[in-house]
Amino acid sequence: MDENRLTEIVNQAVGDFGSLLTGALVVLGDRLDLYRKLAAADQPLTSSELAEKASCAERYVREWLAAQAASGYVTYTGDGRYTLDEEQATAFTDETSPACVIGGFQAMLAATRSVDRLTDTFRTGEGLGWHEHHHDLFKGTERFFRPGYIANLATSWIPALDGVEDKLRAGAKVADVGCGHGASTIILAQEYPNSTFVGFDYHQTSIDAARKAAAEAGVGDRVRFEAASAKEYPGTGYDLVAFFDCLHDMGDPSGAAAHVLASLASDGTWMIVEPFANDDIAENLTPVGRVFYSASTLICTPASLSQEVGAALGAQAGEARLRDVVTAGGFSRFRRAAETPFNLVLEARR
Repeated sequence: MDENRLTEIVNQAVGDFGSLLTGALVVLGDRLDLYRKLAAADQPLTSSELAEKASCAERYVREWLAAQAASGYVTYTGDGRYTLDEEQATAFTDETSPACVIGGFQAMLAATRSVDRLTDTFRTGEGLGWHEHHHDLFKGTERFFRPGYIANLATSWIPALDGVEDKLRAGAKVADVGCGHGASTIILAQEYPNSTFVGFDYHQTSIDAARKAAAEAGVGDRVRFEAASAKEYPGTGYDLVAFFDCLHDMGDPSGAAAHVLASLASDGTWMIVEPFANDDIAENLTPVGRVFYSASTLICTPASLSQEVGAALGAQAGEARLRDVVTAGGFSRFRRAAETPFNLVLEARR
C-alpha cells in the first residue's frame, strides 16, 4: 500500500466532510439573513451585534461565524469581530452576479435530502421525479442559474445564434420549455420587449412561482406560463424555442426534439443550453465535472429514469450525444454557438 496516497485520500475526505457541513451552514446563513446583515454593516461585527441585527440567538451565531471564518467565507478581524470583504459579499449576497454561489448551495443541499429514496432506486433502477425532491431544489436551481443567464443571455448567447437577435428585437414568438421558476423567460422578456414569451414546465408549483415572478418584474403583458411537458406543449410557429439546462433531464429527449421541430416556424431556431461537458469522460474529471456528475447522480439521471423511455443522458452528456438526440428528432443542422466554463450553447435548425 502507498501510505502517502492513502493519506491524500483521507485528507481529501476531511475536506469533503467540511464541504458537506459547510453547505448546510451557508443555507442557514442565507435563510437567516446573516450574510446580508454582515455585508450591510459599516464595520466588523461581534457575534452579539450580528445576532441582534438578524434576530437570532447569539450562541448559535457565534459558532456559525467561527465555522464560516474557517471556511474562508467570512473574515475574522480579531477581537471577536467578523466582516465580509467585497469578494465575499458578492459571492454570498449579490444575486445579479455570475459569481453568486448562494443558489448552488441551496440546490445541492436539497438534492442530498433524497439519499434515502435513492438508496432504493439504485437497487430497482426506478427513477425519482424532479417534483419529488425537497422544495429548496426548485428555488435553489433558479437562483443558481439566474446570475449566469443575466450575464450571458443577451450579451453573448442570443447574439451567437444565426439571425435570432434581430427577430427578437423586431418581435418574435418564443417558447421557453422546462422554464422552472421562469428566470430565463423573464430575463428574455425584459431584454426584448417587442417579443412575446410563453414558459412551459410540467411542474405546476414552479409555474405558479413563475407567474408571480413575472408579475413582480412587470412583464406580465408579454409573458405567460403554462403547465405542459416538453413533448406536449401547445402552439406552433415559434421563432425561437429555448431549453435551458433541462434536455438531459428528460425521459425521451429525441421525442422532445421531434415536438420542438413540429412547433417551430419554418425558419425557427432551437436553442439548447446544457452543462459544459467534453465527449470523453476522462476530460470531464475536473472540479466542475465533479459537481455536474454528482448532481446528475442525485437529480438528473433519476429524473429521466422516472419518465417514459428513460434515456438518462446525464448532465455530462457532451456535444456528440446531444447531437445524436437532436438529429434523431429530425433536425438537420446542429452546431455549438457559444460556450462558457459551465455551459454549452447549441443551435439546431431544420
